[in-house]
Amino acid sequence: MPSLCRDCQFTFDTGARCPKCRSPRVISHPELFDLSIAHMDCDAFYASVEKRDNPELRDKPVIIGGGRRGVVSTACYVARVKGVRSAMPMFKALELCPDAVVVRGRMDVYVDVSRKIRTMMEELTPSIQPLSLDEAFLDLSGTERLHGAPPAVLLNRLVGRMESELGISGSIGLSHNKFLAKVASDLEKPRGFSIIGAAETAGFLHDKPVRLIWGVGNSTQAALEKAGIRTFTDLLRWDRNDLTARFGSMGLRLYHLARGEDHRSVNAREPIKSISHETTFHEDTADPDLLDGHIWRLVEKVSDRAKARELAGRVVTLKLKKSNHKSLTRRTSLTDPTQIADRIYRTASDLLRPALAEGPFRLIGVGLSDLTSDLDADRTGDLLDPNAGRRAEAERAADKIRDRFGNEAIMKGRALR
Repeated sequence: MPSLCRDCQFTFDTGARCPKCRSPRVISHPELFDLSIAHMDCDAFYASVEKRDNPELRDKPVIIGGGRRGVVSTACYVARVKGVRSAMPMFKALELCPDAVVVRGRMDVYVDVSRKIRTMMEELTPSIQPLSLDEAFLDLSGTERLHGAPPAVLLNRLVGRMESELGISGSIGLSHNKFLAKVASDLEKPRGFSIIGAAETAGFLHDKPVRLIWGVGNSTQAALEKAGIRTFTDLLRWDRNDLTARFGSMGLRLYHLARGEDHRSVNAREPIKSISHETTFHEDTADPDLLDGHIWRLVEKVSDRAKARELAGRVVTLKLKKSNHKSLTRRTSLTDPTQIADRIYRTASDLLRPALAEGPFRLIGVGLSDLTSDLDADRTGDLLDPNAGRRAEAERAADKIRDRFGNEAIMKGRALR
């Protein structure tokens, strides 16, 4: 059976240990060198970056997020053992793991590391479809002739470089389609390398819960359970027409996924639909200065991500949540797309003013959507605001200073509110 040593990259026939370096970290699979669709997922990405940059955190439970009324962005595996999960309310996470160190995220640092990982991927294949800063699909079909090694070896080299050069570990899922590659990448985290071959697909899926399907959330799962569908075997009992009649387009997707079929290609140009950030307060507030300061900080994060991806957006959205959890959403369309924080901030602030009377609020968020790669408008200025071009150039100059000397090198006064 084809085998690969994860430590020295040596390929050989089946064995419990590598015959070259004696490492027990060996992958063996009948289709090891025949599969080319992969999903790479960094292991607890934000927390891993924080531990890398602060060795004192290495053995401690780390949670990335806000205050007690915020939510968990991510948590390291030490905290996850205690039950901490992404999107969990912070107060609940701290009840489960009271000794956790809570760290506020540094999006600019995460974006920088993500760019470096993306550069490593691009050295292997142009067919990369990012899902977020820390995960992506890769199609390595036809790359063996170029690199002199099969996709499995190239992927193992990739995560090896990530660890040695960036201090970040990742897990690989390798299969014959995107659905199964993503499923495989979750099987052995952290530092996993899992394979689901074509020949074993039906046997692998038959007793698995349908929540394994990416995109099946609590509401969809509840609807499926109401129809008596809990596992892939349950799905196989349904006729395609019946599934479609009951669940619409999702039913057709379920029909194919139940059989391990996924014909979607790895699309390097898959569009990002929106960029957003939000924060939850320790105490409800209607203080306009405090809310304004939060808008600016959120806008900076949105703008940084848009700049990192060389995107601009035409629609600015402001999200507010009251103490009774009722959400208010306000949005407006710009005359042309922008990625400039100053312009997004001014637009979001205008949306906030008429909504202040409905406060106090427990959450505020800012989003940018209707995204495009057209960045010309930000460079030519705004006819309705003659000073916009000058402010945009000043912002770009400030960005360069921060890149060189750090985020604290230059700050707006409103960021201190």
